[in-house]
Amino acid sequence: MLKDQWLTKYCGGDVIALLRFLDVETYESVGESVMVVLLKDGALRVQDGHSIRQYFAANGENEGEQVSNIQLMDAEVALYWKIMCKNLQAEAQVKGSEAATTTGAEAAVYASEASDTNDLLDNVLPSTITDYVALVKAHLSAGPNYQFTSRQLLLLGEMLEFSDTMNRKIASSFLHELLVRPLEHEVDDDGNQIAIGDGVSLGGDKEWAKAVAELAKKVHSSVGEFEMVVSAVVEELAIPCRERTADFMQWMHCLAVTGLLLENTSTLRNLQVTAIGPSQLLHSLLLPAAKQNHVDVQRAALRCLCLLGLLENRPNAELVKQLRVSFINGPDLVSAMACKSLIDLVTWHGPQEIDQAIGIELPDPSYKKSQFTQVDLSEMNDDDLNINVLDILFSGFHKDDWEFSLEGDNHDNVPTILGEGFAKILLSENFPSIPSDLHTVILSQLIRLYFSEETKELERLKQCLSVFFQHYPALSDKHKSSICSAFVPVMRAMWPGLYGNAGGSPHVISKRRKLAVQASRFMVQMVQTQLFSTESMDQASKSPESVSGSADVSNSFNISEEGLAIRIAVEVASCPDKKTAAGKAYALALCKVAVLLRFRQSEQKAIKCMRGLINSLAASVASDKELMKELAQMAARLRSLDACPDKELPQDEVEAIFKELGLDGGFKLDTNQAVPLTPAVRPVRPPAPSRRRARRAASSSDESDENEVNLPAASVNRVPATPSMSAARSQRASKTAALSKMSAKPTATAASSGESDDQSDLTSDEDSSGEDSS
Repeated sequence: MLKDQWLTKYCGGDVIALLRFLDVETYESVGESVMVVLLKDGALRVQDGHSIRQYFAANGENEGEQVSNIQLMDAEVALYWKIMCKNLQAEAQVKGSEAATTTGAEAAVYASEASDTNDLLDNVLPSTITDYVALVKAHLSAGPNYQFTSRQLLLLGEMLEFSDTMNRKIASSFLHELLVRPLEHEVDDDGNQIAIGDGVSLGGDKEWAKAVAELAKKVHSSVGEFEMVVSAVVEELAIPCRERTADFMQWMHCLAVTGLLLENTSTLRNLQVTAIGPSQLLHSLLLPAAKQNHVDVQRAALRCLCLLGLLENRPNAELVKQLRVSFINGPDLVSAMACKSLIDLVTWHGPQEIDQAIGIELPDPSYKKSQFTQVDLSEMNDDDLNINVLDILFSGFHKDDWEFSLEGDNHDNVPTILGEGFAKILLSENFPSIPSDLHTVILSQLIRLYFSEETKELERLKQCLSVFFQHYPALSDKHKSSICSAFVPVMRAMWPGLYGNAGGSPHVISKRRKLAVQASRFMVQMVQTQLFSTESMDQASKSPESVSGSADVSNSFNISEEGLAIRIAVEVASCPDKKTAAGKAYALALCKVAVLLRFRQSEQKAIKCMRGLINSLAASVASDKELMKELAQMAARLRSLDACPDKELPQDEVEAIFKELGLDGGFKLDTNQAVPLTPAVRPVRPPAPSRRRARRAASSSDESDENEVNLPAASVNRVPATPSMSAARSQRASKTAALSKMSAKPTATAASSGESDDQSDLTSDEDSSGEDSS
């Protein structure tokens, strides 16, 4: 359907049918977006005689249920009127601003249009505050099924005028009723009360609490008036809590209003002169609530503790201690809320401020921490206060018995909260106290979490990390360096059967290997991502000649593909279990990543270093013909990029490169031999006497060739050989005309095409390794 036809179909009253089709109670934002599009295109206007006032006169029961003399609205109708009124208010404000910024006849026109729009808005809204309050109360009395409609009507209050004393008094009384209104609950078969909603927000719904807060701030708009009114309600609700006579529903109600107060207060100064000050609030309400037995009461108390901590200039020691204890020893839902609260305080105040609050001394500035302290949360004592907050939080990744629900938004679980929190820390530049080595450790953990089989059902976590990985590598060189440094630790941690990792059945091993390979290629893509910075764009805009002209000036190999390739080559060379199946597969996977990496001509030292390491790669995968060909091509490319291919890199410069990459020194480069084109052909048994032999021209060397076939492979490999010599050996070993043709044709082609220059330094030193591994 064309756009104009679509707009025509759903303009006017038919838009209600469209909103009903969209199920606006579930997809509220979608319904709002559709209406905004219709309003911008001019396809939707307030029709003559239509207004909210028509719901005050009962004129039949065909459109709604009757309550008193007020007709109840459907959810779609309430959303429709909210958007229409907001649009009229915005339009009137725009016209008023244009009238104020122009003069003469044009200003008069704008002023007239603004006046007409305001008049239309006044005619649409309830005529008095009393009518508005009655309308909302009628829908509240209709039960939970009209909760959505009631919230839309509450938001209409932002467009009403409360400057009149009587109107403000009526609205204030109504707000008090909303704040003291008991929470909705159900009763199970055993007679236990179960709160409806999230258990921490007023009304059990974050959006409902936000609507009440917006109306309260509109009615009590003077400085400090909002805090005075709401804190008086908190003081009223806290009486049974402080007297220890309140049940858990009363505790939750009091904490919900407290959370609304703290969430909508900009500074603690506004609470100093209220009915219940910050100190009294902390010691007489929040800390006792955090020690209650009911899980939802603890969660609501921890949320309020976090909000109070965000308002403080320096975090309170008792507050921080309670959050730490709840994270360590609380039930899973309580630990999740404490985890979120601690991360919020860390990102707001900084980790050092949180540690200092409980007496942990700052470390020596010269000390660079490279790993998090391993903490077993299940064995940690409540009074153990000498462990940093980041160490405690990071230990949450290693606790494998977290329980969480996959229903709803599935974000009330520790892995998701930790993943989101540490991703924020990595993206922020406000934590210079966190060393770069810890950034690498955090990034390694996030990558493993993203590719973990255990967290595949946590959609919110996957979505968050996906967005994080899209932006992180493009923001700075430091991030690129962290990715390169994290590559090998991630592979070591994910590969089954190596470095202490558990193995399993062939199916499990295959699955885990595939995940590790996916993670490796994912990290390569991140390293290859272009930076957003202007400096990198300027560098990318330079011509290849200018880049190659500054050959020895560049020193960015540690943050680019060159540094990653060197790290991979060293890891393959130093792998302790190369002869096991897991080790062979590990080396094979790493080499397949290495051949994907590109080298820039400006990185001459890195090129020479990699040329000396490429034999280590070939030695580990000599049995894979295709990969050996790719390594040979990589060696040829590196040689062509090398400005001085016959000059070796001094050992002190090699050590400097390894030090820059954080690798162990003492590794010597092998630059005397190069990668063979193909691995050694497996020895073929002599054909049966009945098989017809291919005719061969008689020569004086045939007899010696026959005797040479049975020589051990190791004795042959002592002498470096060219590709043509290798082909000759294969021909003598095979004893068949087919293998003679297969080995002779590529050699002849390579020799005749003039490409032997690039491959003249390739040897067959790895031939025997291919036979041994097979």
